[in-house]
Amino acid sequence: MSEQDPALDGTNADSTCFACGPRNERGLRLRFSLIDGAMRAEWTPEADFEGYAGVIHGGLVSTVLDEAMAKIVSATVGKALTAELRVRFRRTVASGSTVEVRGWIESRERRMIRTEAALCSLDGEELAHGWGTFLAVK
Repeated sequence: MSEQDPALDGTNADSTCFACGPRNERGLRLRFSLIDGAMRAEWTPEADFEGYAGVIHGGLVSTVLDEAMAKIVSATVGKALTAELRVRFRRTVASGSTVEVRGWIESRERRMIRTEAALCSLDGEELAHGWGTFLAVK
């Protein structure tokens, strides 16, 4: 079951968000959907985002993982800020190849929310994995 909410895809007041804002011409324009308790989006990174020829910069891979985790927190907990982010790069992300990012909540203790995200090829191979800690804003 898929749920689409304007707050998830950047069509709200934050429409210039680098990761999800549709009005940010230089942004990633990710569009998320809540599916089976996880926030999901497909992304086809362009050559403009390469670090080395044909390879997407790790900072952008980290950004996409962080955004998936932030979206699931926002949709289920409310406003929160990234307190910590850790990324493991398993394979290179090739420019021009479509990938899927998925973010989910692992646990919550008071204001601290622990999350994970995976960036995978469309055939299911994990390319990068992220762990995040978010702090709910009062």
